[in-house]
Amino acid sequence: MTLTPRNQLIAVVVVTLYAWGLLLWWYFIGGVPVHHVMQRADMPGISNWWGALLLPLLAVITVFRVKRRLTAEQEVPEPVVRAIAGAFVTGVVIATLFTLGANDALGYVIYVLMVLAIAFPLYRAEYILGFVVAMTFTFGAVLPTAFALVVAIFSLVVYHLVRPLFVRFAKQLGQTNN
Repeated sequence: MTLTPRNQLIAVVVVTLYAWGLLLWWYFIGGVPVHHVMQRADMPGISNWWGALLLPLLAVITVFRVKRRLTAEQEVPEPVVRAIAGAFVTGVVIATLFTLGANDALGYVIYVLMVLAIAFPLYRAEYILGFVVAMTFTFGAVLPTAFALVVAIFSLVVYHLVRPLFVRFAKQLGQTNN
């Protein structure tokens, strides 16, 4: 699939329809949820209505960032699709574990993300979009975006500062074994 203007628009429209569809569904089944910081009612609340702006904005940013990495008629690379899918699955796992109250297992997923940051550029927009879209059903869009940005900053540092050390160490280890 090439990233034509039509396909770019389709991607943004699909995410926008998901956001608005979810908001309308919540509205008609009893109201759009508000999530309180640290799950405490005395703390400020963040309405899921913000997802109507945030998710389409994330989709536009993702399309722009992916397009910027491509040449004119280049196909969308398979790693981009896998990044969105992998981040989506990770978001579903985290949301499910949180919903089930499996806090111990949830902690391990966070550690796995830290390790994955060495091998994959989790700071890229496609990872953030897939992750946030998956978690929006459970947490709204704002809290997952904030969490994804923290993970993205961590990943940026790890991928560009720690990963080269691992690569250099692996090369030296390979040279000493020969």
